[in-house]
Amino acid sequence: MLYQWLYSLSDQSPLFNVFRYITVRTFVAFFSSFFLCLIWGPAFIEKLKIMSFGQSIRDDGPEGHKKKAGTPTMGGGLVLLTSLVPILLWMDLRNPLVLAAIFITWTFGLVGFVDDYLKVSKKNTKGLSGKIRLFLEFLISAATLYVLIKYFNFSTSLSFPFIKHWVFDLGYFYIVLGSVVIVGTANAVNFTDGLDGLAIVPIVVSGITLALFAYVAGHVTIANYLQIPHVAGAGELTPYAGAIIGAGLGFLWFNAYPAQMFMGDVGSLSLGGFLGVMAVLTKNEILMILLGGVFVVEALSVITQVASFKMTGKRIFKMAPIHHHYEKQGLDETKITVRFWIISILLAVLSIASLKLR
Repeated sequence: MLYQWLYSLSDQSPLFNVFRYITVRTFVAFFSSFFLCLIWGPAFIEKLKIMSFGQSIRDDGPEGHKKKAGTPTMGGGLVLLTSLVPILLWMDLRNPLVLAAIFITWTFGLVGFVDDYLKVSKKNTKGLSGKIRLFLEFLISAATLYVLIKYFNFSTSLSFPFIKHWVFDLGYFYIVLGSVVIVGTANAVNFTDGLDGLAIVPIVVSGITLALFAYVAGHVTIANYLQIPHVAGAGELTPYAGAIIGAGLGFLWFNAYPAQMFMGDVGSLSLGGFLGVMAVLTKNEILMILLGGVFVVEALSVITQVASFKMTGKRIFKMAPIHHHYEKQGLDETKITVRFWIISILLAVLSIASLKLR
């Protein structure tokens, strides 16, 4: 926690006083992780190649994806590693909300790492059993929320965007709801990660939006003015989000078409878990459906495809998730990706509008 030491020097020089500001530490964390990602990226990719951590491609996937076989995967590990340094330097690690966010992000990343490792070691796309993976994710989420509620008085109330009077106290049932949000977001991001750069930009856009919500939720005056739930200590999540966002943009440098590496499950599950826990900790559980609309549609396309095939023997889409459906229709990969980016930005703007439209 370098910032606390620097802030302690403010008695000797007013210059060091800036380090107490959340905004300053957010920008420092953002640029620190971004440039670390750019610097470490080439060596990280080379290490993945040496270890033969290459991507396995589905046999029934789009024809154009066959050439991507062998592209280094597990690139999400680079995001985690490069964000860790500014997290340790510029954040208050005594804050339970920050610790909860870090714990969810990294443990989900660990689950994803095991899944990725099984895939690359067996040279197939199966990986960790879906039931085991979901069990571990729900266990991690539920345990984290229980500790926050039991020992740190975390609110169990649920509010609705655009409707200021709809607030319900769910008690310990909130653990179930919060876990569904976190696990659902993580796996929806996992479904979205199928084209070069497709998932990381909506992750960054959603992360920026949630960083803004964390800042205003943690500021009692602003929260009361906007009539949103005040969450004590939530402001400290802003520099945490800044570190993840910076690392995410650095990862995009290498993941943009044609991708030099893929994020893998270690990236999609950890970053999806990050978005989910940020939504829960800032009391934007319901709003996450709108903000993460791209992820929601991707997940629903898989769910409806599987349900339809099991019940009727017919498929709704040419291939699920839906971005592969558009590929099968002949749409160019980069066009699909950029259009999904545009949609994610539009949804973020609508989500931010909910701050005033209440």
